[in-house]
Amino acid sequence: MKILPLSAGEAEHVVAAGLGLARRPRDDGSFYLIAWEDGQPVGHAYLALDDPPELQDVEVLPTHRRRGVASALTQAAEDEVRARGGALLTVTVSVDNQASQALYRRLGYRDSGTPPRRVQGTVQIRSGPLEVDDTLLTWQKELREPVDSGGARSS
Repeated sequence: MKILPLSAGEAEHVVAAGLGLARRPRDDGSFYLIAWEDGQPVGHAYLALDDPPELQDVEVLPTHRRRGVASALTQAAEDEVRARGGALLTVTVSVDNQASQALYRRLGYRDSGTPPRRVQGTVQIRSGPLEVDDTLLTWQKELREPVDSGGARSS
C-alpha cells in the first residue's frame, strides 16, 4: 500500500472508487492523503493544517477495513506534521464511533481536555448539504518523543 497526497486530476478516480471527498480545497495547504493498493484508491484522510493540525475525514472502503489502511493513513498524517515541524496532531471522533475510538487509542491518541462538542444542523460538503446530529470528542497525540529530566530521549 502506498500513501500519497491527492494529485490534480485524481479526485474523480477517488470518488468513482466509492470514496467521498467531503472537504473543499483550502488555500492554507491542507490536503487529502490517499491510500493506494494495486493502483486503486482504498482510503483517504484529510490533513487540515490548522494550529494545531487536525486529521479529518478518514474513510476506508468497506472491503479494505480492518486491514491497516486507517492506521497507515494516520501514520502518514503524523509524518507530514512532523516534517512541517509540528509536535501535535488532533482528531475529532464521534462519541458513538467505538471502532474509531479504539483505533486512535491504540495509536496513542488521548483526550485533549476539550469538552465534547455537540454538532447539529446542515453542513455544506463538496457533494452537497449534509444533516449532522452528533457529539464529537477531541483527541490528540504528541508527536515528539518525550525528553527525560537529564535531557536524553526516553525509550
